[in-house]
Amino acid sequence: MKPNSAYTAPILDWYEANARDLPWRAPDATPWGVLVSEIMLQQTPVSRVLPVWHTWMTRWPTPAALAGEPSGEAVRAWGRLGYPRRALRLHESARAITERHGGEVPSSHAELLALPGIGSYTAAAVASFAFGQRHAVLDTNVRRVLARLVSGEEYPPKSQTKAEVRLAEGLLPLDPLTAARWAVAVMELGALVCTARTPRCVDCPVFDHCAWRLAGRPAYDGPPRRGQTYAGTDRQCRGRILAVLREAEGPVGKPALDVVWSDAVQRERALDALIADGLVDPLEDGRYALPG
Repeated sequence: MKPNSAYTAPILDWYEANARDLPWRAPDATPWGVLVSEIMLQQTPVSRVLPVWHTWMTRWPTPAALAGEPSGEAVRAWGRLGYPRRALRLHESARAITERHGGEVPSSHAELLALPGIGSYTAAAVASFAFGQRHAVLDTNVRRVLARLVSGEEYPPKSQTKAEVRLAEGLLPLDPLTAARWAVAVMELGALVCTARTPRCVDCPVFDHCAWRLAGRPAYDGPPRRGQTYAGTDRQCRGRILAVLREAEGPVGKPALDVVWSDAVQRERALDALIADGLVDPLEDGRYALPG
């Protein structure tokens, strides 16, 4: 454990007593299960991910199982999790893992980062949570906790900075297994206690050391933080079009897609984007289908 840290032991002890019982954290969780969870959890709450993750892992318990099916089946199984390109990325990663790594998720951070659609956060998370390695894992929750606890700011910068990475790396315990436990503990603290809108400071295990609290909890004074809208957007339109294709047993005609959205210009734009993203295949007979 890293010396002179007032944060490490209290946060690890809190996590031991308060961590949610999630299947991808179980002792028998596979690296593939961890990778699937990390992709699904991007911009998506745990409550929505859990049932889809269970269904997915039952159907495709290994990368090879998913790689052996058309990418359209991954999109279909993705359901209503949103941002369905993540399903295509998982399918691409499954094929790469099967072809390059004998069907085993690689443990090397560099090899994880080389997989299709895997960024620095996901590579660090899988290396830490699946293989017990020492990496700074910086998701939205962790960035918020560290901004308040150490920097005395209510929210972190909009985009991740090198200073945040240096801070996170400087707080990592020296022992790799402890560092991996610390990474998930800080993440859980941000998800359950140090939340974005209504932080429960009285329940925080490092309440006495929090720079933001000691400064009087100063309000955020950076650029406006606007929440994402959904109703009426191209995203919603895309989701409705995909829902038709997911629920169909085969290709569908254009009229079946047209009825889901009244604005024809927006509907065509959304359909064109789905085709460009590889989420929809336009067939020669004028019908549409999930990718083969």
